[in-house]
Amino acid sequence: MHQSLLFVPADRPERFDRAAASGADAAVIDLEDAVQPDAKDAARANIATWLRQGGKAVVRINAMDTPWHADDVTLLAEPGIFAVMVPMVQDAAALRSFISALPRPLPVIALIETARGLWGLGDLVAVKGLTRLGFGSIDFQLDTGIEDEDEGLLYARSRIVLASAMAGLEPPLDGVNVNLDDMTGLERDTARARGLGFGGKLCIHPAQVEVVNRGFAASDEELDWARRVVDAATGAKGAIRLDGKLIDAPVVSRARRLLETQT
Repeated sequence: MHQSLLFVPADRPERFDRAAASGADAAVIDLEDAVQPDAKDAARANIATWLRQGGKAVVRINAMDTPWHADDVTLLAEPGIFAVMVPMVQDAAALRSFISALPRPLPVIALIETARGLWGLGDLVAVKGLTRLGFGSIDFQLDTGIEDEDEGLLYARSRIVLASAMAGLEPPLDGVNVNLDDMTGLERDTARARGLGFGGKLCIHPAQVEVVNRGFAASDEELDWARRVVDAATGAKGAIRLDGKLIDAPVVSRARRLLETQT
């Protein structure tokens, strides 16, 4: 499961290799916000050329209601694209049509960036072929008028996490931090995202990748706890006692899942 995903503009092909080698779990070549309308065709050609030279990445295409979307979908036939990120997802029927029109099967990451998208999550996560949700917090704030980036977005973040869990999707991706000089803030926001149940975070600068990777990695203390829980539960019948605490089946499952995600 990818925990750090780094955006790179599709009209800056000289940055593709650096993004792929940044330490991020995946580079996301961006055809949407990062590329001006008159540069979309050239940007798409940049991606195709790089992929044919052996590059591998996620691609964020343009929204389904834009004039560039159809050509973006055609690009998805290229080898080396291992997932597609779709912005402004808010209609289940449109998402279903998009997935059915893919030139080949691909994991699909849907970005929730509007009030309508958040409101319709129950229908969206029921669409077959959807793999993961992401939170487009900047656009969501613009759409809703919410200025508070912390508690003001708590409901949206929690709803995205709960909808993902309900549908059995991968844990979702939290949105970007736009303050590139505030690594302390990024550490705090990454810890909040992990604590809320997100499985990763989107990055917009290579310097953010290491902070996000570290934030989503289990500490030595957490791993030690998980190993001791699993060891204590092996062969046990029913709940057990460890460090003065009751350890039952859900806790054992959480410990096993922690160990699995760190391997």
